[in-house]
Amino acid sequence: MITNKNKELTQWVLKYCLDNGCQEAKVVLYEASSSSFNFRDTAIETLQQSSEVRLGLYLYVDGRFGSFATNRLDKQELGTFVVNSIAAVRFLAPDIARKLPNSSRYYQGGLPNLDLYDSTYPSIHPDKKIDIAARIAEEVVGKDNRVISVTTAFSDRVRSSYMVTSNGFEGATQQSSFSVMANVSAKGEDEARPSDYWFDSSIYFNKLIIDGIGTKALERTLRKLGQSKIKSGKYPMVLDSLNASRLLSPILRAVSGPSLQQKNSFLLDSLGKPIGSNLFNLKDTPHLMRSNGARYFDGEGVATQPRSVVSKGVLKNYFIDTYSSHKMKIEPTISSPSILELERGDTDLMGLISKISFGVLITGFNGGNCNTSTGDFSFGVEGFVIEQGELTYPISEMNITGNMIELWSRLIAVGNDPMTSTSWRIPSLVFENVSFSGL
Repeated sequence: MITNKNKELTQWVLKYCLDNGCQEAKVVLYEASSSSFNFRDTAIETLQQSSEVRLGLYLYVDGRFGSFATNRLDKQELGTFVVNSIAAVRFLAPDIARKLPNSSRYYQGGLPNLDLYDSTYPSIHPDKKIDIAARIAEEVVGKDNRVISVTTAFSDRVRSSYMVTSNGFEGATQQSSFSVMANVSAKGEDEARPSDYWFDSSIYFNKLIIDGIGTKALERTLRKLGQSKIKSGKYPMVLDSLNASRLLSPILRAVSGPSLQQKNSFLLDSLGKPIGSNLFNLKDTPHLMRSNGARYFDGEGVATQPRSVVSKGVLKNYFIDTYSSHKMKIEPTISSPSILELERGDTDLMGLISKISFGVLITGFNGGNCNTSTGDFSFGVEGFVIEQGELTYPISEMNITGNMIELWSRLIAVGNDPMTSTSWRIPSLVFENVSFSGL
């Protein structure tokens, strides 16, 4: 947690900025510490511990803007740093769109603590962390002679920030995180070396799932043995919850302020228009207690609030930061989403699969891209063929192609199985008539 002494130093830096020529300023102090313990097979491969302190300046000087950062917190050095930074800003081109948010939009406080920090974090001994990574490796090593290598890891992190602005905002955050991971590679036919992974993460150490991580990674790897291709064509596509966010990412980029302001968005001028099927219902829910991504204010200090992003396939909101709003001459919303939730259906992944007579389950992406201006995409994929509601054989080295708006218009089913440890809670999805290219 950032100490009162460092908060006072941050406030002093803000005042010093104003006393030396800034019309407006924002100062952010960021502190973080982390550790990671990695095993290769049954031996420790790497141990890493790090700490970081960074003070960021956001300076508004004579219609110009510049941002600077330092890890030196000596008061005398900071004074020189501020003066030199202000002088540097004066060499920049004017940009009258650069302004702090209107103070009425700031988070005013008063809401309950979101409980994003595990107070046991400092007391967890490194030996315990090493033991967890070793236990995960033991779930794999020696279990199958086709296994080539096993990598497991335990990592943790705590980060804190304190932000003050010249027009009245003051706010602090603190969050812990813990994660475990296993990655397994195996010998396949000829030169094939399929690999896969599994993981879990949590804000609280006692909520972290440890048992079964290695076993799951091994299962996911071995089921890839014997991968092939299927004939090119249009098939139903099932996307598991681990990978569903990949096809949502282009939508979120397209509704962001920078993309819209630069007219590099396939969803420009799309508010109030359909961009998907009636099953496409997406909302931002920033105030979920003990949840990754929860927050009361964004990086500008602007108060977050629940908002609909897409309702019954119709686009309801853009994510417009202060700068983009001034450039576009429209009202701002918020700079970015906090916790995205896609409205759930009533069945899990296997339930969705059971309804497919012939199609493809996608369990991984292998490169590809989406054109941010047009929405046209091409992604390399791997997964499994579905026949009569059951998974049959694995496939790889295939591509899916199409257009994002057309794809989301073909959403025909939504699962009930989002990964709640992440900030994007997207369940398994089913799309119809997706173009696959293979043989």
